[in-house]
Amino acid sequence: MNLFADAIAWLLDPANWGGPSGISARLLQHLAVSAVVLVIAAVIALPIGGLIGHTGRGKQLAVMVSGGLRALPTLGVLTLFGLWLGIGLRAPVLALVILAIPPLLAGAYAGFESVDRRTVDAARAMGMRETQIVGKVELPIGLPIVVGGIRSAALQVIATAMLAAYLADVGLGRFIFEGLKTRDYAQMLGASLLVILLALVVDGAFALLQRLVTPTGVRLARSARTGTEPARKRTPARRTITEGNPV
Repeated sequence: MNLFADAIAWLLDPANWGGPSGISARLLQHLAVSAVVLVIAAVIALPIGGLIGHTGRGKQLAVMVSGGLRALPTLGVLTLFGLWLGIGLRAPVLALVILAIPPLLAGAYAGFESVDRRTVDAARAMGMRETQIVGKVELPIGLPIVVGGIRSAALQVIATAMLAAYLADVGLGRFIFEGLKTRDYAQMLGASLLVILLALVVDGAFALLQRLVTPTGVRLARSARTGTEPARKRTPARRTITEGNPV
């Protein structure tokens, strides 16, 4: 309990917030690295996932690749890239991009795949081109699931971006590595609490965005499905009268 109180005191100390190595600067660095990683991973994964969901081809390969990437230990990948690329941000960014691709890829093809094929066929019957079907039918309907994939990737990246400080002097992870060297456990716990709070804030923002991008018709349909259905009227059982039975 004393350690937790010391961590809160470290967070509330104004001296720890200012300067180029203060909490404010480290927090902005953490967000910047996470945003760059998400943008790079989204540029790679979202078009591929959308194409798989639209055409229905390559899903098994995408699942295998996503599963393989999920199984990779991020710290091991970071160490490997560090030995290859040296000290700096390139190795952490590449390792975090690999971490972010699976949820983005899964969210993209799941979002497009969730659109009813009868709706897509109706759009084709109306003469819409494939690009119009993607942009005006599949993407608006499947966007909540796509945003859900981005939300999952953002949480994983923010929580793991502390490892960027392993090879570069950036982010909130720097407080953890410095605290480990000096045995300043209050600083380590305080930095961990900041990462948790940051992840919760980002998760809440994406949850709100996910709700805002849900089309009204889809929201109403879900509400109708989850609502209570009216009780069915029971019809009394009637005996069947055949020709040979007396009236």
